Amino acid sequence: MMFIDPHVHMISRTTDDYEAMRRGGVVAVIEPAFWIGQPRTNVGSMLDYFSMIVGWERFRARQFGIQHYCTIGLNAKEANNEELAEKTMDLLPRYAAKEGVVAIGEIGYDDMTDLEEHYFHEQLELAKKMDMLVLIHTPHRNKKQGTIRSMDLCEEHGLDPGKVIVDHNNEETVEDVLDRGYWTAFTIYPGTKMGNERMVEIVKQYGTERIFIDSAADWGRSDPLGVPKTAKLMLQRGISEEQVKKVCYQNALDAYKQSGQFNEEDWLERPKIDQRETFSGNSVLRGGRDPFVEEEEPSKDDLIIE
Repeated sequence: MMFIDPHVHMISRTTDDYEAMRRGGVVAVIEPAFWIGQPRTNVGSMLDYFSMIVGWERFRARQFGIQHYCTIGLNAKEANNEELAEKTMDLLPRYAAKEGVVAIGEIGYDDMTDLEEHYFHEQLELAKKMDMLVLIHTPHRNKKQGTIRSMDLCEEHGLDPGKVIVDHNNEETVEDVLDRGYWTAFTIYPGTKMGNERMVEIVKQYGTERIFIDSAADWGRSDPLGVPKTAKLMLQRGISEEQVKKVCYQNALDAYKQSGQFNEEDWLERPKIDQRETFSGNSVLRGGRDPFVEEEEPSKDDLIIE
């Protein structure tokens, strides 16, 4: 079974994670623009970050057999730094138009401040102007209120709910988001968002229409194998393979292929891995390791890098 992880912050993960994800069946990932764990001090940091997730990280993933895409946006936490936010907004149209960018995001609320709402409005309008999908980050606190307000803002801007992904849902928000026609994503990040045991029960109760999962693995204690592990648990708990495929692959594909940038052929017909390749003169190899070059007719374990 193939899997998509449609929300994972791979710049904070290692090459071992890419190898483990590929062995676990992950064929494609989407990296939403987010904060780096500490406040950025100037817009140059944001520019370099955007450049990295549309450039080097896209290359690095391909060196391990995974197709990498991203979303571009000003995240809610940094929207509260008005000087940084204003300058970042000037960068967004340029980077949102890059190859492999599938949405404006992740945007939304953190503490639900006036500045967060101001830049949320601006980015929704940008998405409308550029005819792009939107990825919404729902807040950790006041989640139900923030989720409902996020959908209200999308509708104020005339956005089609079918082109908006509302992420980090839980039992408190799922029904509202589904009832209003939005894509309803769940993050398997136990302790702060959603555990896979709870996710099994949500699928049993609500089915699989417009529901999918991700790991949101980042620099914190998180698991980039959240999607395949949850798929395995679903199968063990009696959820059919067809339903598991929808939640762990097909629905994310159907949502993001609307961008015109996210295409199944990219990973079904991907180029062979050749770690002799470089990006701006740099490679994924360190310490004199021999490059892995994939055979023309790969075996079952061809993607396990020795």
